[in-house]
Amino acid sequence: MSFHGDSEVLLTPAEVASLFRVDPKTVTRWAKAGKLSSIRTLGGHRRYKESEVRALLGAASEAAEAEAAANAAAADPDSSAGGPGR
Repeated sequence: MSFHGDSEVLLTPAEVASLFRVDPKTVTRWAKAGKLSSIRTLGGHRRYKESEVRALLGAASEAAEAEAAANAAAADPDSSAGGPGR
């Protein structure tokens, strides 16, 4: 973890990867694909703004929760409004 000139906390690819439970190379692929912006150090290493990573992590968590809820509703036929006893 390091600090950018405007006091923004910067994370290494390994730190971002541990938050998402993925390989650091996956984080680098995300940056190359434009899913996550990176800052290059003078040595050419990538760093990621913590605020952007946290926002992406929150969006990923919300999407996973919505998918889990949809899967649960599809698996439980009694959860529909037209179920028995209604």
